[in-house]
Amino acid sequence: MLINERHNQIIYELQIHPHITVKELAKKLNFSEPTIRRDLTELESRGIITKHYGGAILNEGVANREIPFIIRENEQSQTKAEMGLLATKYISDGMVIMLDGSTSAYHLVPYLSRYKDIIVVTSGAKTALALAEMHIPVFSTGGRMRTNSFSYIGREAEDAICRYNADVMFFSCRGLSETGMLSDPSIEEASLRRVMLEQCKKKYLLCDGSKFNKTYFYNMCHVSELDGVISDQPLPPGVAAKLRR
Repeated sequence: MLINERHNQIIYELQIHPHITVKELAKKLNFSEPTIRRDLTELESRGIITKHYGGAILNEGVANREIPFIIRENEQSQTKAEMGLLATKYISDGMVIMLDGSTSAYHLVPYLSRYKDIIVVTSGAKTALALAEMHIPVFSTGGRMRTNSFSYIGREAEDAICRYNADVMFFSCRGLSETGMLSDPSIEEASLRRVMLEQCKKKYLLCDGSKFNKTYFYNMCHVSELDGVISDQPLPPGVAAKLRR
């Protein structure tokens, strides 16, 4: 693991486990405690964390920063693969399918080879490449690529999406609040997903249980606008009641 990757992993662990200790970080990342302490000192010098006895906390504003694709890809990977399989219930031959650039949507790709005459539209560069390698017709939005997620965003990407109509969309977000609001740290990513939602007949959120009861900077849409939520855990009752169907 490169130093930058280790730093990103430490930031991720602090996001989901704010009270994690140096000892626990060392065990999770398989590095010595002195190495982790040096990493924390470096992150503190960059204004990302504040060290305290036995551990550290993320500074204000950093808790909502986005996590690189290479880390998110392995985050809950088995769970995301299982959700991808569940999503196939809503796919049939001949469909036009829209996928965002999330790692959750990326884990749906291996299951698409079983369908005939499908077309996929995606804002994810890695997703588009994986589809092409499987010889599945794919349209990529293009636009400005985000270096930490390998997804396309911006006006060019949104204009491209507006040219297509899809039967079903699968997408993700970073947080699903107690009130049923979907949110994300990235305004541009959330904005593109909103455009996608308008171009699809059916919309399904891929959301593992670790995202429940979390809120990030930018609101994307409300769960009542969706046709369903695909998750590894039962939805909180209040959120489930707000689903349109």
